[in-house]
Amino acid sequence: MATARLTRPRAADSLVHMLLREFLSDDAINLSLAARSKDDVLKDLITLLHLDDKSEAALYKMLKRRENLGSTGIGRGIAIPHCRSQVVNSLRLAFGRRLEGVEYKSIDEKPARFFFLIVAPPLEVSNQYLPVLGKIAQFAKEEDVPRRLESIRTPAEFMQLVEEKGL
Repeated sequence: MATARLTRPRAADSLVHMLLREFLSDDAINLSLAARSKDDVLKDLITLLHLDDKSEAALYKMLKRRENLGSTGIGRGIAIPHCRSQVVNSLRLAFGRRLEGVEYKSIDEKPARFFFLIVAPPLEVSNQYLPVLGKIAQFAKEEDVPRRLESIRTPAEFMQLVEEKGL
């Protein structure tokens, strides 16, 4: 006779849930980006982190370096620019949207409209960077996500969608 084994949620899972809510504040969400190019999208997303000018320039350089390795446009109108940088001392997230779309060299060769920025320090004791990146990528694959991201009207509605989807 087989016995059922009870499993507890993994600490990493609850950490990821807590992180996204904790590090994605209303002032790090822009639902009407003015950017018309990939470079301008990166710059606009960086401003949502409220860093000083020198830190913004350093972060832009790191994100450009990452994009040169391969586009972070994952398709379905979604891009997840990400990097590690010394300009932050903890994981930071931002979200931007441009409904008209921006050429982003995405995997599906379609313009990107929804942008999730992830920046983490080079050395992270809790190692949250990759789990957060994976969680956002999984979120992006859900069938209704692009349509719902298109229809949100306020940062609060965005946060509600993130919560509803378990992010």
